[in-house]
Order: sequence, then structure tokens, then C-alpha cells
Amino acid sequence: MIPTTTPAADAANKNKTKDNVNKPEGPADNILSAPIAEDDESTSEKMIGEVTEFEKRKILDGKAKFNRLGWKRLTIVLIVQAVALGSLSIPGAFATLGMVAGVICSVGIGLIAIYTSYIVGQVKVKYPQVEHYPGAGGLMFGRWGAEAFGAMVTIQLLLLTASHCLTGTIAFQTLTESNICSLVWGVISAILLLILAVPPSFAEVAILGYIDFASIIAAIGITIIATGIRATDAAEPANWSAWPKPDITFAQAFIAICNIFFAYSFSISQFSFMDEMHTPTDYMKAIWTLGGIEIVIYTLTGALIYSFVGVDVKSPALLSAGNTVAKVAFGVALPVIFISGSINTTVAVRYIHGRVHENSIAKYINTPKGWITWLILITIFTWIGFVIAEAIPFFSDLIAITSSLLNSGFTLYWPALMWFMLLRKGKWYSKENLFLSIVNAIIFILGLVFFVAGTYSSVVDIIDQYHLGTVKSPFTCAHLG
Repeated sequence: MIPTTTPAADAANKNKTKDNVNKPEGPADNILSAPIAEDDESTSEKMIGEVTEFEKRKILDGKAKFNRLGWKRLTIVLIVQAVALGSLSIPGAFATLGMVAGVICSVGIGLIAIYTSYIVGQVKVKYPQVEHYPGAGGLMFGRWGAEAFGAMVTIQLLLLTASHCLTGTIAFQTLTESNICSLVWGVISAILLLILAVPPSFAEVAILGYIDFASIIAAIGITIIATGIRATDAAEPANWSAWPKPDITFAQAFIAICNIFFAYSFSISQFSFMDEMHTPTDYMKAIWTLGGIEIVIYTLTGALIYSFVGVDVKSPALLSAGNTVAKVAFGVALPVIFISGSINTTVAVRYIHGRVHENSIAKYINTPKGWITWLILITIFTWIGFVIAEAIPFFSDLIAITSSLLNSGFTLYWPALMWFMLLRKGKWYSKENLFLSIVNAIIFILGLVFFVAGTYSSVVDIIDQYHLGTVKSPFTCAHLG
């Protein structure tokens, strides 16, 4: 059983901020004792090598600003990161896998995600200096590991931002049914994503998170009710099955499993979120809450909508509820499309901004220089995402490929390695470690299976799309829905 806290965690809970946690300090960690860069604000007030009262105040204000998350707000920002419109693709996965396999995959993958997030949190508690996922890569593999993990995290979050830009375009086209060029809607979506990414603190994002959660619950609820009514009025019962499609291919089956797996892939941002917690050792309360919410939402959404619509369910499933209801559901879902999309920008740019201003008070984004750099970086990041989404003809499958390559690691085999390299005490085959060694070895192997099979299945799907002529043109004005 995964504990909510540990004895060490209970002792650590006496500290109200992570700055009270006993940890080694270097120049990057102890900015109060570090020399301040020449180009920082209030140059006239400071002496070289000393910190002025102005800078001390900004540092204390900045630390207070980024130290306001409790476990309840952590739950909300994790929901913003994890539960988005992609949850309405799960009924399509159930249609491919069948009801039995769909439920097993939904519940089983959810439990695995809870456990690997427990490991990620334990690493953060043990090594509080790790601010983002790349820091864990540095602990395991040194400088090259930190740089490689940084590149992987940035690429994955950039593509997720681009995905939400594309989803926003489809939503606006569905709502308006106009002949306006889809690029226009893409630009509008990018602007909305940019505006919502302006608040740099996750505690501020958590306020929007309540709107985000209400939005996705309402969209799912509308879709379930509408498809249920249509099923009741239908002349024949829905054609659903407990078992997989008889002519299912390996690629189709694994893409369906990947769609469920990706819905649980939230640990990529967990280090970043926990870095703002005033009591990091409370994190498992948030993980249990999020995991339970996800398992219930995904399993019920997949099972109910599949049973109402049958094998012809569309992805996202709200398109199966009829044109009018689809419009209503897309309208209700607009907040979740853009709030969940913008948090990917916030996480990525917080990491990049921290690298740019590693030993400067500008890292706290409470000075003119910090704010200017922040706004420039989120603008560049968002517009690169927009260009990628519009320029790559097979963008949806590119997301599947990169998720197979990267999220399989962030959610499965990297946490398993963290347990072996950073958390395990003693020999792996000792009586105390043997069970967890076997569990983490299985998770590591499972991650490699997703890495290889998920990538293969996505590549096969791209090839099939080219053969069928369904690949869209770059920067097209055509309808994308």
C-alpha cells in the first residue's frame, strides 16, 4: 500500500516551507549569498558582491509568491495538467479494445500512474533542490542527464501546447460553422493560450483550475446524457461488445491503449508543481485524490459512452452526440481547452526562465527584468507551438509518437529507475527491497514496451493515412474537424 505520508515526511511536515528543509546549498540555491549580476535592477543601490535591502525584499517576496501551494491546490493544478478534452477519446479506445479490456486498462494504468507519481514525490521530498523534472535527470546521470531531460521535457510540453492550439481551432470551427480560414482560428487560439500563460505562479493557475475542472466535468456530463438519450430513442440497441473487434490489428490495439495511458501522464510537471508547496510531504493526498478522480472519470466516460454509441463512437466522443449537442459541449469545454493548454507553457517556461536567470533576482518574476523576460519567453514558446501545429501534416500522430518516446519515460521507466538509483537503500535482492525491486522492474519493462510498441503503432498509422490520402496540408485553411 502506498502511504499518504512517511515517518520522515511527518517529521518534515513541521517545516512550513521548503526553504526550511535541510539541504546542501550552492550558488544557485542560496541567492542571498551569491553575487548579483551586473544588469540587475537598482544597480545604483548595491555594491558589487553584496545584496541590497531592495534585492533582499524582492527575494523574500519572490520566495513567498512561489511557496503558496497546499495539497488541495496541488490537486487542482494536477487536474488542470492531466484531465483535458483528451478524456473524451477514451470511449473510442474502449470501442477498439472492448469493454472488458478497456476497463482493465483504465483502472490498471491509473493505479500504476499513482505509484510512479508516489516515487516522483519521494524523490522531490528527499532532494528538495530538484525544481523541475530535468533536475532528477541530473541526479541520476549528471550534467548530460539534466540537459537531455530538459530538452525532452521542453519538446513534450511544446507539442502539448501545440495540440491544444489545434483543438481550439477545431472547437471554434465546430461552434461557428463559418468559412473563416482555420489559420485565423489557430491564431486566436494561440493568443488565448498566451494570455492564460501570463500568471507565472501555479497558485494563481489553481484559481483558474476550478473553472477548468467544472468545464471538463460539464462537457463530459453533457456528452454522456446526450448519447444516452440518443441510445434510448434509437431503433436498435448500440453495437458494443465486451471483447475486442474481431479484425483488430496490433497497431490499432496499441494506439487505443496508448490513448488511455497518455490520459494518466501527468508526472512530467509534478516536480515543478511540488516546488511551490509549503508542505511538500503532503503531496500524496493530492496524488490519491487526482488518481481516484481520473480512474472514475475515465472508466465511466469510456464505458458509458461506448455502451450508448457502440463501435461507431467518434473521437472526441462529443462528436457522437449530434451537431447541436456537440456545439454546446465544445462551448462548455472552451475553458478546459485553453487553461489546460496554457499550463504546459507555464511549466516549460518556468524551467527555461529559471535557467536564464539562475543566479539573479529576476528568476522570481517580480522585477521589470523578470517580467519582460517571462513575457518574451511565453510569447516565443506559444507561437512556436502554433507554427508546429499548423506546419506538420500528421501532427496528431506526431503527438502519439513523442508521447510514446517521452511520456513512457516520464510516467514509467524513469520513476522506476529513480527508485533503484535514488531511493533504494541496500541491495535490490534484500528482504526489504525484493518486492519493490520486482514491481519497479516490471514498470521499467512496461515503459520500454510503450516506448517501442507505441512508436511503431504511431508510425504505421501515419503510413496508413498517407496511403488513404487523409493527411492534411501544411498551413491549410480547410476545416480540421
